[in-house]
Amino acid sequence: MKKLQFANGDQMPILGLGTWKSTSGEIYKAVKEALHLGYRHIDCAPIYGNEAEIGEALSESFKEGVVSRDQLWITSKLWNNSHAPEDVQPALEKTLADLQIDDLDLFLIHWPVTLRREVLFLESINDLITLDDLPIAETWSTMETMVDKGLCKHIGVSNFSVTKLKALLKTARLMPEMNQIELHPYLQQPAMLEFCNSNNIHLTAYAPLGSGDRPARLKVENEPILLQEPAIIKLAERHSATPAQMLISWAIHRRTAVIPKSVKPERLKQNLSAAELSLTREDMLEMAGFNRNRRYISGTFWAMEGGPYTIANIWDE
Repeated sequence: MKKLQFANGDQMPILGLGTWKSTSGEIYKAVKEALHLGYRHIDCAPIYGNEAEIGEALSESFKEGVVSRDQLWITSKLWNNSHAPEDVQPALEKTLADLQIDDLDLFLIHWPVTLRREVLFLESINDLITLDDLPIAETWSTMETMVDKGLCKHIGVSNFSVTKLKALLKTARLMPEMNQIELHPYLQQPAMLEFCNSNNIHLTAYAPLGSGDRPARLKVENEPILLQEPAIIKLAERHSATPAQMLISWAIHRRTAVIPKSVKPERLKQNLSAAELSLTREDMLEMAGFNRNRRYISGTFWAMEGGPYTIANIWDE
């Protein structure tokens, strides 16, 4: 398994298990099976609503000797209603308690969007706090303190644009080491990849298979289906692989981490074996031509009429 190396020498397995959309009952079995198969990187978030169940699977796996804590990379995130400096540590401590671990390997700001403390999901513009009123820099400063206190080893962000990363770099004491964003052949984000490579920021690709199982409210009519792209199917056949394996391998060959989600044992096994697939330079050049700048997770759920967040100022595009 290839790994991404951090400035202090820590290494993160480049392929991990995504846990968004994994429901109660499913995720416990999926994590245990994944660890048994050899996964050593688990990506979590409190908003996914399943960290306690993941914690049960982790704790049992540690006790059974399947894996030790120091062999495992665990990422989680800070939800939008916990950006205030006084809320960051309690949110992190809740995640640690749910996951039944003492620290995170990586702690990310989930979105550059802020909600009031008592709000979990946006319902009205009154639920929102502007980034002028609660700047990312204030949240980040407290994230840095979490590293100082030993509650997490590395910190980063998710869904940040190049513009927002540049702003953060100007004020940060500890540099962001990760940006977790939507990445796949329909949304390749070459400028982001170049910027992060130049600034020692790793990238993690979420929705690497097109997130076909995301909620219906996040879909649009007649959207392109990544796993049904004829050119990707053809490439997969050339390599005796599945389209999903081609997409995972594409991410790895770009030196980006990738976190496909599955709860099915056979799919978990197939996804893991994609790390061993070897793509040629010609394959990568061909796949570079598939870009459509197509987001499946568009962020429209933050863009309420009259509110401070718009698609334009979330992505800075």
